[in-house]
Amino acid sequence: MQTIPTPQSKLQTLKEIIQFVIITLIIVLPIRFFIAQPFIVSGGSMNSTFDDGNYLIVDEISYRFNNPNRGDVVIFKHPYDNSRYLIKRLIGLPGETVEMKAGIVTVKNKNNPNGFSLNETYLDSKNNLLYGSSTIDLESDEYYALGDNRIASSDSRMWGPLKKDLIVGRPFVRLWPLTRFSILPGFFDAYEKK
Repeated sequence: MQTIPTPQSKLQTLKEIIQFVIITLIIVLPIRFFIAQPFIVSGGSMNSTFDDGNYLIVDEISYRFNNPNRGDVVIFKHPYDNSRYLIKRLIGLPGETVEMKAGIVTVKNKNNPNGFSLNETYLDSKNNLLYGSSTIDLESDEYYALGDNRIASSDSRMWGPLKKDLIVGRPFVRLWPLTRFSILPGFFDAYEKK
């Protein structure tokens, strides 16, 4: 024998669905907009650390409490088109001078006025070509960002220093491809804390 739903039971079901949707939105939206967000790598500027199509979860909260470090890989809004997001590695920190000459990156700061060269073992030597020479002084809210695949990267060499307020976060998890699943992908701690 079938029972016919009463208007009260239909109303109760509708209330439960609305309640479920509201609770879900209250939980999911703050996480998505303030704590973590998905990011798909597009292009080869970070090869071979990150490849085209890698699916990442971005930690958006860490840099609200701590400043980025040299060597951190960050996701940020493009300086000239805030609707586009890029992924690069931070090479120069606020207040430093970054010099590039003959393929060598040298960083000068108050602790190292003569500068030090970066030990960038994560780079593929055939893609580590820096042509010409340049020097840039970073302000108190600026970073210098380069792609790991220097020959195919549009980065601070093209559009200048990266303002801190454009940094969205750092890769927390690489979910895809499964064969390269990792926590804190791209993390590199071989730089001396200078």
